[in-house]
Amino acid sequence: MLSEGLTAQELYVSTEPASNMPKNSIGLRLTSEVMPGSDLGFRLVPEVMVGITKNLMGHAILYISDIHQKKQKVEGFGVYGKYRFLSIDSLQRHFRMAAYGRYSSINNPTYTLTDFSPNSSSYSFQAIDEINLEGDNSGVQGGLVATQLIHKLALSASVNYNRAFNNRGGNELLAGQATEALGYTFSTGYLTYPKVYTSYEQPNINVYMEFLGKTNLVDSKSFLEAAPALQVILNSRTRIDVSKRIEIYGNMARMTKNMWLFRIEHNLFNVF
Repeated sequence: MLSEGLTAQELYVSTEPASNMPKNSIGLRLTSEVMPGSDLGFRLVPEVMVGITKNLMGHAILYISDIHQKKQKVEGFGVYGKYRFLSIDSLQRHFRMAAYGRYSSINNPTYTLTDFSPNSSSYSFQAIDEINLEGDNSGVQGGLVATQLIHKLALSASVNYNRAFNNRGGNELLAGQATEALGYTFSTGYLTYPKVYTSYEQPNINVYMEFLGKTNLVDSKSFLEAAPALQVILNSRTRIDVSKRIEIYGNMARMTKNMWLFRIEHNLFNVF
């Protein structure tokens, strides 16, 4: 049986749906984020996901990048959990709601260097305005997400609260830097192939358009970006994602602005 965790058009690329991966399953995920604004630096994000019960799942995450230095290094780790508390099912449609949380512990500076020369002791720097708990900031996040599936179309929206802490390694937040932010997303996904299911071995091809925004609660700096994506699912177990984020507007200094995302994920069912 094809699990609800692999309902194709609900496997959003930049966000998580309210649906969960199935109980007793393990997902292995590797994401690469390419940051055009940081001299093509990139971040690798290996991730292990576990379906604990039909309503509860968790992620263990590692962050590795060369964005803040010339060589790749382990930046830190994170954990993510999601609990689905509402399910309303009917023929070829369902509605889900879930609560989720994230904790991140990161060893990175909270600013970017500018006008820096290795032969000079002088430099200037720019503070990072965005609270990004996926590699740049230590902190916690909590939120709610709702997902509606209507045949081949899936719609999802979420809202979350983010609180940043000082990073490890003596990398403290600068005076005036944001410590609280409100995040919000809206995602759509559509199954374009196959037109009719005849086998779970059939490849799935999905297209997405996601919108991601964030507003700092103290200085009201904000951004909104669109993230079109293409996804291929093989044998109902392996997925390949490609996405490009495009800033619609924003007045934040950000590391993730206009980034590319590439991902491969493989799921193992009935492991335990």
